[in-house]
Amino acid sequence: MAEAKKLDGLQKPLTPSADLAAIVGKDPLPRGQVVSKMWEYIKKHDLQNPANKREIMADDKLKKIFEKDSCSMFEMNKHLSRHLK
Repeated sequence: MAEAKKLDGLQKPLTPSADLAAIVGKDPLPRGQVVSKMWEYIKKHDLQNPANKREIMADDKLKKIFEKDSCSMFEMNKHLSRHLK
């Protein structure tokens, strides 16, 4: 009999905060899907700095997540962690 696979940190569905839900939706999602939806939002709203594509310029919704006007793509996951339970 096969054991049920344990979900790792990227696969386990997490519930977004109200601020994050405004971007990715309110349903629980695995961390990887949250990051994908964030990138969809960033690209759809043209929020990457044209001079430095690794920098994300925050609009009003993203400022609630990042708590500042911009952040690097490498910092984004740290900010997302505070908004996922």
